[in-house]
Amino acid sequence: MNAARVRRILTLNLGSATVKAALFAVEKRPRQELAIEVSQTGASGGRIRIADSRGKSLFAEPLKRYDSALALDRVADWLSAHGYFSGLVAVGHRLVHGGPHFRKPRRITAGLLARLERVLPLDPDHLPEAIRGIRLFAWRFPKLPQVACFDTAFHSTLPPVARMYALPRQLFRQGIRRYGFHGLSYEYVLGKLRTLEGKLARGRVIIAHLGSGASLAALRNGKSVDTSMGLTPLEGLVMSKRSGDVDPGALLYLLRQGKISAKQLDNLLNHESGLLGVSGTTGDMQKLLERAPRDARAAEAVELFCYRVKKYIGAYAAVLGGLDILVFTGGIGEHAAAIRRRICEGLEFLGLELDPARNRAHAAVISKKRSRIRVRVIQTNEDLMIVNHVLAILGKRN
Repeated sequence: MNAARVRRILTLNLGSATVKAALFAVEKRPRQELAIEVSQTGASGGRIRIADSRGKSLFAEPLKRYDSALALDRVADWLSAHGYFSGLVAVGHRLVHGGPHFRKPRRITAGLLARLERVLPLDPDHLPEAIRGIRLFAWRFPKLPQVACFDTAFHSTLPPVARMYALPRQLFRQGIRRYGFHGLSYEYVLGKLRTLEGKLARGRVIIAHLGSGASLAALRNGKSVDTSMGLTPLEGLVMSKRSGDVDPGALLYLLRQGKISAKQLDNLLNHESGLLGVSGTTGDMQKLLERAPRDARAAEAVELFCYRVKKYIGAYAAVLGGLDILVFTGGIGEHAAAIRRRICEGLEFLGLELDPARNRAHAAVISKKRSRIRVRVIQTNEDLMIVNHVLAILGKRN
Protein backbone atom coordinates (compact mmCIF):
# COMPACT_ATOMS: atom_id res chain seq x y z
CA MET A 1 0.00 0.00 0.00
CA ASN A 2 1.44 3.37 -0.99
CA ALA A 3 1.84 6.06 1.63
CA ALA A 4 -0.23 9.18 1.16
CA ARG A 5 1.61 12.12 -0.36
CA VAL A 6 2.71 14.40 2.46
CA ARG A 7 5.77 16.55 3.12
CA ARG A 8 8.45 14.46 4.80
CA ILE A 9 11.93 14.82 6.25
CA LEU A 10 14.34 11.91 6.64
CA THR A 11 16.91 11.98 9.45
CA LEU A 12 20.12 9.96 9.22
CA ASN A 13 22.68 8.94 11.82
CA LEU A 14 25.45 6.79 10.36
CA GLY A 15 28.00 5.24 12.70
CA SER A 16 30.85 2.81 12.27
CA ALA A 17 28.62 -0.28 12.68
CA THR A 18 25.03 1.03 12.61
CA VAL A 19 22.68 3.14 10.54
CA LYS A 20 19.78 4.77 12.36
CA ALA A 21 17.19 6.79 10.52
CA ALA A 22 13.68 8.15 11.01
CA LEU A 23 11.05 9.48 8.64
CA PHE A 24 8.87 12.39 9.78
CA ALA A 25 5.72 13.85 8.29
CA VAL A 26 5.79 17.64 8.74
CA GLU A 27 2.41 18.89 7.55
CA LYS A 28 1.34 20.55 10.82
CA ARG A 29 3.91 19.54 13.37
CA PRO A 30 6.62 16.88 13.01
CA ARG A 31 5.25 13.38 13.46
CA GLN A 32 7.45 10.31 13.21
CA GLU A 33 6.17 7.73 10.74
CA LEU A 34 9.02 5.24 10.51
CA ALA A 35 12.05 4.09 12.49
CA ILE A 36 14.84 2.52 10.48
CA GLU A 37 17.87 0.65 11.75
CA VAL A 38 20.68 -1.23 10.05
CA SER A 39 22.90 -3.06 12.53
CA GLN A 40 25.96 -5.23 12.22
CA THR A 41 25.48 -8.86 13.28
CA GLY A 42 28.30 -11.26 13.91
CA ALA A 43 31.68 -10.73 12.28
CA SER A 44 30.53 -9.35 8.94
CA GLY A 45 26.77 -9.68 8.45
CA GLY A 46 23.97 -7.27 9.19
CA ARG A 47 20.23 -6.74 9.36
CA ILE A 48 17.78 -4.10 8.16
CA ARG A 49 14.60 -3.32 10.07
CA ILE A 50 11.93 -0.73 9.30
CA ALA A 51 9.10 -0.22 11.78
CA ASP A 52 6.12 2.11 12.02
CA SER A 53 5.56 4.62 14.83
CA ARG A 54 4.06 1.92 17.07
CA GLY A 55 7.03 -0.39 16.62
CA LYS A 56 5.32 -2.78 14.22
CA SER A 57 7.84 -4.25 11.81
CA LEU A 58 7.14 -3.37 8.17
CA PHE A 59 10.32 -4.71 6.61
CA ALA A 60 13.17 -6.91 7.84
CA GLU A 61 16.01 -8.35 5.82
CA PRO A 62 19.35 -9.98 6.69
CA LEU A 63 22.55 -8.80 5.03
CA LYS A 64 25.27 -11.25 4.08
CA ARG A 65 27.81 -8.43 4.30
CA TYR A 66 27.44 -5.28 6.37
CA ASP A 67 28.06 -2.19 4.27
CA SER A 68 26.36 1.01 5.36
CA ALA A 69 26.08 2.54 1.88
CA LEU A 70 24.70 -0.62 0.28
CA ALA A 71 22.28 -1.10 3.18
CA LEU A 72 21.13 2.51 2.98
CA ASP A 73 20.62 2.13 -0.76
CA ARG A 74 18.41 -0.92 -0.05
CA VAL A 75 16.43 1.08 2.52
CA ALA A 76 15.99 3.90 0.00
CA ASP A 77 14.71 1.41 -2.57
CA TRP A 78 12.07 0.13 -0.12
CA LEU A 79 10.98 3.62 0.90
CA SER A 80 10.72 4.69 -2.73
CA ALA A 81 8.77 1.57 -3.73
CA HIS A 82 6.23 2.21 -0.95
CA GLY A 83 5.70 5.87 -1.78
CA TYR A 84 7.49 7.41 1.20
CA PHE A 85 9.79 9.48 -0.98
CA SER A 86 6.96 11.09 -2.94
CA GLY A 87 6.83 14.05 -0.54
CA LEU A 88 10.44 14.07 0.64
CA VAL A 89 11.58 17.68 1.06
CA ALA A 90 14.94 17.25 2.81
CA VAL A 91 17.38 14.94 4.57
CA GLY A 92 18.90 15.92 7.91
CA HIS A 93 22.16 14.32 8.99
CA ARG A 94 23.56 13.97 12.48
CA LEU A 95 27.28 14.63 12.20
CA VAL A 96 29.16 13.71 15.35
CA HIS A 97 32.07 16.11 14.85
CA GLY A 98 32.04 19.62 13.40
CA GLY A 99 35.63 20.54 14.22
CA PRO A 100 36.48 24.12 15.21
CA HIS A 101 34.47 25.85 12.48
CA PHE A 102 30.94 24.40 12.36
CA ARG A 103 28.99 25.89 15.26
CA LYS A 104 25.46 25.68 13.91
CA PRO A 105 23.46 23.53 11.45
CA ARG A 106 24.35 24.15 7.83
CA ARG A 107 22.86 23.32 4.44
CA ILE A 108 25.20 20.87 2.74
CA THR A 109 27.05 22.09 -0.32
CA ALA A 110 30.08 20.82 -2.23
CA GLY A 111 32.18 23.36 -0.36
CA LEU A 112 30.90 22.22 3.03
CA LEU A 113 31.63 18.59 2.11
CA ALA A 114 35.18 19.52 1.20
CA ARG A 115 35.64 21.22 4.58
CA LEU A 116 34.13 18.20 6.35
CA GLU A 117 36.68 15.92 4.74
CA ARG A 118 39.43 18.01 6.34
CA VAL A 119 37.89 17.22 9.74
CA LEU A 120 38.03 13.44 9.13
CA PRO A 121 41.13 12.85 11.30
CA LEU A 122 39.18 14.13 14.33
CA ASP A 123 36.43 11.54 13.86
CA PRO A 124 37.56 8.55 11.78
CA ASP A 125 34.81 6.31 13.21
CA HIS A 126 31.72 8.34 12.27
CA LEU A 127 32.40 11.06 9.72
CA PRO A 128 33.45 8.82 6.80
CA GLU A 129 30.17 6.90 7.05
CA ALA A 130 28.15 10.09 7.37
CA ILE A 131 29.79 11.53 4.26
CA ARG A 132 29.00 8.32 2.35
CA GLY A 133 25.34 8.76 3.29
CA ILE A 134 25.35 12.38 2.16
CA ARG A 135 26.88 11.44 -1.20
CA LEU A 136 24.39 8.59 -1.67
CA PHE A 137 21.39 10.90 -1.35
CA ALA A 138 23.08 13.58 -3.44
CA TRP A 139 23.40 10.97 -6.19
CA ARG A 140 19.83 9.68 -5.86
CA PHE A 141 18.23 13.10 -5.41
CA PRO A 142 20.58 15.77 -6.85
CA LYS A 143 18.20 18.67 -6.08
CA LEU A 144 17.09 17.51 -2.63
CA PRO A 145 18.26 19.81 0.21
CA GLN A 146 20.46 18.14 2.80
CA VAL A 147 21.28 19.66 6.19
CA ALA A 148 24.20 18.89 8.49
CA CYS A 149 23.47 19.03 12.24
CA PHE A 150 26.62 18.91 14.36
CA ASP A 151 26.72 17.25 17.78
CA THR A 152 29.59 19.52 18.77
CA ALA A 153 27.75 22.77 17.95
CA PHE A 154 25.88 22.99 21.27
CA HIS A 155 29.16 23.19 23.15
CA SER A 156 30.58 26.05 21.10
CA THR A 157 29.78 28.27 24.13
CA LEU A 158 32.39 26.56 26.32
CA PRO A 159 34.66 29.18 27.91
CA PRO A 160 38.38 28.93 27.08
CA VAL A 161 39.22 27.47 30.49
CA ALA A 162 36.87 24.52 29.85
CA ARG A 163 37.91 24.14 26.22
CA MET A 164 41.69 24.08 26.57
CA TYR A 165 44.04 21.21 27.33
CA ALA A 166 47.26 22.10 29.15
CA LEU A 167 49.31 21.48 26.02
CA PRO A 168 51.51 23.86 23.99
CA ARG A 169 49.34 26.67 22.66
CA GLN A 170 50.12 25.95 19.01
CA LEU A 171 48.26 22.65 19.37
CA PHE A 172 45.14 24.55 20.44
CA ARG A 173 45.46 26.67 17.32
CA GLN A 174 45.66 23.43 15.33
CA GLY A 175 42.28 22.33 16.72
CA ILE A 176 43.45 20.14 19.61
CA ARG A 177 40.84 21.23 22.12
CA ARG A 178 37.73 20.00 23.91
CA TYR A 179 34.63 20.01 21.70
CA GLY A 180 32.02 17.97 23.57
CA PHE A 181 29.32 15.76 22.05
CA HIS A 182 25.68 14.65 22.42
CA GLY A 183 24.81 18.26 21.59
CA LEU A 184 21.59 17.47 19.74
CA SER A 185 20.35 15.53 22.75
CA TYR A 186 21.27 18.33 25.17
CA GLU A 187 19.62 20.91 22.94
CA TYR A 188 16.38 18.93 22.79
CA VAL A 189 16.31 18.28 26.54
CA LEU A 190 17.02 21.95 27.27
CA GLY A 191 14.06 22.92 25.07
CA LYS A 192 11.77 20.58 27.02
CA LEU A 193 13.20 21.87 30.28
CA ARG A 194 12.39 25.46 29.34
CA THR A 195 8.78 24.45 28.75
CA LEU A 196 8.58 22.54 32.03
CA GLU A 197 10.56 24.81 34.35
CA GLY A 198 10.48 28.29 32.81
CA LYS A 199 13.06 30.63 34.35
CA LEU A 200 14.57 27.86 36.47
CA ALA A 201 15.89 26.23 33.28
CA ARG A 202 18.20 29.26 32.91
CA GLY A 203 19.73 28.49 36.28
CA ARG A 204 22.39 25.96 37.25
CA VAL A 205 21.60 22.78 35.35
CA ILE A 206 23.39 19.46 34.86
CA ILE A 207 22.13 17.08 32.17
CA ALA A 208 23.30 13.47 32.31
CA HIS A 209 23.00 11.76 28.91
CA LEU A 210 23.53 8.15 29.92
CA GLY A 211 23.42 5.48 27.22
CA SER A 212 25.93 3.26 25.44
CA GLY A 213 27.74 6.54 24.96
CA ALA A 214 27.56 8.68 28.09
CA SER A 215 28.38 12.27 28.97
CA LEU A 216 27.39 15.14 31.24
CA ALA A 217 26.93 18.82 30.47
CA ALA A 218 26.92 21.74 32.87
CA LEU A 219 24.62 24.61 31.77
CA ARG A 220 24.25 28.16 33.00
CA ASN A 221 21.81 30.62 31.38
CA GLY A 222 20.90 27.87 28.94
CA LYS A 223 24.47 27.56 27.61
CA SER A 224 27.02 24.80 27.92
CA VAL A 225 29.89 25.83 30.20
CA ASP A 226 31.50 22.40 30.61
CA THR A 227 31.03 18.85 29.40
CA SER A 228 32.71 15.52 30.04
CA MET A 229 33.66 14.52 26.47
CA GLY A 230 36.59 16.26 24.82
CA LEU A 231 38.45 16.21 21.51
CA THR A 232 36.73 12.89 20.87
CA PRO A 233 33.86 11.00 22.55
CA LEU A 234 36.44 8.95 24.49
CA GLU A 235 36.98 11.38 27.36
CA GLY A 236 34.91 11.39 30.51
CA LEU A 237 32.50 8.79 31.84
CA VAL A 238 32.70 5.02 31.68
CA MET A 239 30.66 3.93 28.66
CA SER A 240 29.43 0.69 27.14
CA LYS A 241 32.67 -0.07 25.31
CA ARG A 242 34.65 3.18 25.62
CA SER A 243 37.09 3.66 28.47
CA GLY A 244 36.37 7.25 29.46
CA ASP A 245 39.11 8.98 31.45
CA VAL A 246 42.46 7.15 31.45
CA ASP A 247 45.90 8.40 32.50
CA PRO A 248 47.70 9.18 29.21
CA GLY A 249 50.82 7.77 30.85
CA ALA A 250 49.22 4.32 30.91
CA LEU A 251 48.68 4.50 27.17
CA LEU A 252 52.22 5.75 26.57
CA TYR A 253 53.46 2.82 28.64
CA LEU A 254 51.65 0.32 26.42
CA LEU A 255 53.03 1.96 23.28
CA ARG A 256 56.61 2.26 24.59
CA GLN A 257 56.74 -1.31 25.76
CA GLY A 258 55.68 -2.45 22.31
CA LYS A 259 52.72 -4.23 23.84
CA ILE A 260 50.23 -2.65 21.44
CA SER A 261 50.10 -0.73 18.15
CA ALA A 262 48.29 2.57 17.64
CA LYS A 263 45.53 0.75 15.74
CA GLN A 264 45.18 -1.84 18.50
CA LEU A 265 45.12 0.92 21.10
CA ASP A 266 42.29 2.65 19.24
CA ASN A 267 40.31 -0.59 19.21
CA LEU A 268 41.07 -1.22 22.89
CA LEU A 269 39.84 2.19 24.03
CA ASN A 270 36.78 2.45 21.76
CA HIS A 271 35.53 -1.12 21.50
CA GLU A 272 37.01 -3.33 24.24
CA SER A 273 36.90 -1.13 27.35
CA GLY A 274 34.21 0.52 29.47
CA LEU A 275 31.53 -1.69 30.97
CA LEU A 276 32.51 -4.50 28.60
CA GLY A 277 36.17 -4.39 29.57
CA VAL A 278 35.58 -4.21 33.33
CA SER A 279 32.88 -6.89 33.41
CA GLY A 280 34.55 -9.12 30.83
CA THR A 281 31.12 -10.15 29.54
CA THR A 282 28.93 -7.32 28.23
CA GLY A 283 28.61 -3.58 27.80
CA ASP A 284 24.81 -3.73 28.19
CA MET A 285 23.79 -2.07 31.46
CA GLN A 286 20.50 -3.96 31.76
CA LYS A 287 22.32 -7.29 31.53
CA LEU A 288 24.95 -6.15 34.01
CA LEU A 289 22.28 -5.17 36.54
CA GLU A 290 20.71 -8.62 36.16
CA ARG A 291 24.08 -10.36 36.64
CA ALA A 292 25.47 -8.13 39.39
CA PRO A 293 24.04 -10.10 42.38
CA ARG A 294 25.99 -13.20 41.33
CA ASP A 295 28.83 -11.76 39.25
CA ALA A 296 31.39 -9.63 41.11
CA ARG A 297 32.90 -8.21 37.91
CA ALA A 298 29.48 -7.15 36.62
CA ALA A 299 28.79 -5.48 39.98
CA GLU A 300 32.12 -3.68 39.84
CA ALA A 301 31.40 -2.39 36.32
CA VAL A 302 28.07 -0.94 37.49
CA GLU A 303 29.72 0.58 40.57
CA LEU A 304 32.46 2.22 38.48
CA PHE A 305 29.90 3.67 36.06
CA CYS A 306 27.86 5.25 38.87
CA TYR A 307 30.94 6.46 40.74
CA ARG A 308 32.29 8.27 37.69
CA VAL A 309 28.94 9.98 36.99
CA LYS A 310 28.61 11.05 40.63
CA LYS A 311 32.14 12.45 40.64
CA TYR A 312 31.44 14.57 37.57
CA ILE A 313 28.16 15.84 39.05
CA GLY A 314 30.07 17.00 42.13
CA ALA A 315 32.70 18.69 39.98
CA TYR A 316 30.13 20.47 37.82
CA ALA A 317 28.15 21.59 40.86
CA ALA A 318 31.38 23.29 41.97
CA VAL A 319 31.86 24.84 38.50
CA LEU A 320 28.29 26.17 38.54
CA GLY A 321 28.44 27.36 42.15
CA GLY A 322 25.58 25.07 43.15
CA LEU A 323 22.85 23.15 41.38
CA ASP A 324 19.18 23.83 40.68
CA ILE A 325 18.20 21.00 38.32
CA LEU A 326 19.65 17.58 37.51
CA VAL A 327 18.23 15.85 34.44
CA PHE A 328 18.65 12.20 33.48
CA THR A 329 18.22 11.26 29.82
CA GLY A 330 19.42 8.62 27.34
CA GLY A 331 18.62 4.90 27.43
CA ILE A 332 20.14 4.26 30.87
CA GLY A 333 19.18 7.63 32.31
CA GLU A 334 15.54 7.24 31.27
CA HIS A 335 14.99 3.58 32.14
CA ALA A 336 17.44 2.40 34.84
CA ALA A 337 15.99 3.48 38.19
CA ALA A 338 18.67 1.55 40.09
CA ILE A 339 21.42 3.53 38.34
CA ARG A 340 19.73 6.88 39.03
CA ARG A 341 19.38 5.91 42.69
CA ARG A 342 23.02 4.91 43.05
CA ILE A 343 24.23 8.06 41.34
CA CYS A 344 22.14 10.30 43.62
CA GLU A 345 23.11 8.50 46.83
CA GLY A 346 25.63 10.63 48.70
CA LEU A 347 24.63 13.88 47.01
CA GLU A 348 22.37 14.90 49.88
CA PHE A 349 25.00 17.44 51.00
CA LEU A 350 24.14 19.41 47.84
CA GLY A 351 20.46 19.48 48.82
CA LEU A 352 19.40 16.57 46.59
CA GLU A 353 16.74 14.28 48.05
CA LEU A 354 15.53 11.47 45.79
CA ASP A 355 12.00 10.09 46.14
CA PRO A 356 12.46 6.28 45.96
CA ALA A 357 8.88 5.54 44.89
CA ARG A 358 8.81 8.16 42.16
CA ASN A 359 12.21 7.02 40.95
CA ARG A 360 11.08 3.38 40.70
CA ALA A 361 7.98 4.54 38.78
CA HIS A 362 10.13 6.55 36.33
CA ALA A 363 8.14 9.68 37.15
CA ALA A 364 8.89 12.95 35.38
CA VAL A 365 10.17 14.42 38.66
CA ILE A 366 11.94 11.90 40.91
CA SER A 367 13.10 14.21 43.71
CA LYS A 368 11.15 14.86 46.90
CA LYS A 369 9.07 18.02 47.08
CA ARG A 370 11.35 19.41 49.80
CA SER A 371 14.51 18.69 47.77
CA ARG A 372 16.43 21.88 47.01
CA ILE A 373 17.55 20.32 43.71
CA ARG A 374 14.86 19.29 41.23
CA VAL A 375 15.69 15.92 39.65
CA ARG A 376 13.94 15.17 36.37
CA VAL A 377 13.79 12.37 33.81
CA ILE A 378 13.30 13.63 30.25
CA GLN A 379 13.15 11.43 27.17
CA THR A 380 15.50 12.74 24.53
CA ASN A 381 14.75 12.89 20.80
CA GLU A 382 17.75 13.76 18.64
CA ASP A 383 15.84 12.97 15.43
CA LEU A 384 13.13 15.51 16.23
CA MET A 385 15.84 18.08 17.02
CA ILE A 386 17.33 17.44 13.57
CA VAL A 387 13.90 17.91 11.95
CA ASN A 388 13.47 21.25 13.72
CA HIS A 389 16.88 22.39 12.49
CA VAL A 390 16.06 21.31 8.93
CA LEU A 391 12.79 23.25 9.00
CA ALA A 392 14.60 26.32 10.27
CA ILE A 393 17.31 26.06 7.61
CA LEU A 394 14.71 25.67 4.88
CA GLY A 395 12.70 28.60 6.20
CA LYS A 396 9.70 26.35 6.91
CA ARG A 397 9.61 26.38 10.69
CA ASN A 398 6.21 25.32 12.00
